[in-house]
Amino acid sequence: MTTRAEDMAAMLTLEELGEAVDLGEIDTVLAVQADMQGRLMGKRFQAEFFVDSAWEETHSCNYLQATDMEMETVDGYQATSWAAGYGDYVMKPDLSTLRRVPWLEGTVLVLCDVLDHHHAEVPHSPRAVLKKQLARLEQAGMRTAMATELEFFLFRESFETLHAGGYRNMETISPYNEDYHIFQTTKEEHVMRAIRNGLQGAGIPVENTKGEASAGQEEINVRYADALTMADRHAIIKNACKEIAWSRGHALTFLAKWDDEAAGSSCHIHQSLWSADGETPLFYDADAEHGMSRLMEHYLAGLLAHASEITFFLAPYVNSYKRFKAGTFAPTKAIWSMDNRTAGYRVCGEGTPAVRVECRVGGSDLNPYLALAALLAAGLDGIERELPLEAPYVGDAYGAGEARGIPETLRDAAASLKESGMLRAAFGDEVIDHYYRAAMWEQEVSDRHVTDQEVARGFEWA
Repeated sequence: MTTRAEDMAAMLTLEELGEAVDLGEIDTVLAVQADMQGRLMGKRFQAEFFVDSAWEETHSCNYLQATDMEMETVDGYQATSWAAGYGDYVMKPDLSTLRRVPWLEGTVLVLCDVLDHHHAEVPHSPRAVLKKQLARLEQAGMRTAMATELEFFLFRESFETLHAGGYRNMETISPYNEDYHIFQTTKEEHVMRAIRNGLQGAGIPVENTKGEASAGQEEINVRYADALTMADRHAIIKNACKEIAWSRGHALTFLAKWDDEAAGSSCHIHQSLWSADGETPLFYDADAEHGMSRLMEHYLAGLLAHASEITFFLAPYVNSYKRFKAGTFAPTKAIWSMDNRTAGYRVCGEGTPAVRVECRVGGSDLNPYLALAALLAAGLDGIERELPLEAPYVGDAYGAGEARGIPETLRDAAASLKESGMLRAAFGDEVIDHYYRAAMWEQEVSDRHVTDQEVARGFEWA
């Protein structure tokens, strides 16, 4: 297993930061939290002030954990409201995440936990949601190994140009499907090489980038790690990709489905459990069928049993559900299969210590902290209740008939989230009610807007 210690070259202690500041190498510290959408929100500190005092704590408005994609102050949340005055939360820097960000001159970044005035973690803050599930694992003498594959679309134009044009007539950076295509991706290296090297320089160990299965679609993979480290990496990767593309005059999007005809963008999540010391793969049993231990079977059974309940955390927006179409490599059935990309849950590494579960349901728009937490909660329930694992599906899962389906709409997924006893026990009622409100707000926003397609289809013929 990888550990935080293995990617420390770009990481800084507070003392090392102070020395870099004194030498004039660093002048800016980004202190950030992950919001409900998994975006980085925070402040730019003058480095001298951060080293002097802000490293202990800073503050932010509590609405950062209760807004939508457009930063609207949404009503209906118990944690925040106009009536309560939108007060402050404490941002507590996790100094183990302090790192250089080479694509920004003289800048380092630190991730913060979100605390209330009593210095207790805000339960619905994404990092706290994940840490709660990791505490359950630790108590059981286990730890995680997880990796998130991340896809996105890269465009020729800049963010500013596309915004001014109303996001119409957008041109992807390539004109054809570039899945594994070396010649085409060579043309994109001015962006993708900068992303790989930038992330590597920020202490995020990159494995590779590649063209994906549509025109202009990219994929980036980084080394697996424990769940919190992986989620932190994921949040930084998305922000870095946008900043680096912008700096080179290009736009990119992590929207799950940006165009009717293009493939969707996914976030496949690989997951396994290990002993507390990270030495023993607990999913592996050399004598068992497929090399899958009984513990792995229970874990996977938990994922399947709660597949509908956790879908919102894998597909959090109305647009997210436009990915789930037959024949697109996006799944439609919440079933498992051996090394089969048509199933929602794929077992990889059959018969080896690397045997693991790949969840293929998630889109590139998910919040990594919430997604990993939901998967772990479902898997842990399967382990705790020793749920039996159904037989693997063989063949084309798109034609699986009456097999367990993935919720087809955000409204359906939200209903399953609201009624989930497992998630309420794992996350707490406050957290589930908070994110159920987030889901319903997204549905309300979509319901009241008229789309270009509706107008074009019905303007004359209705």
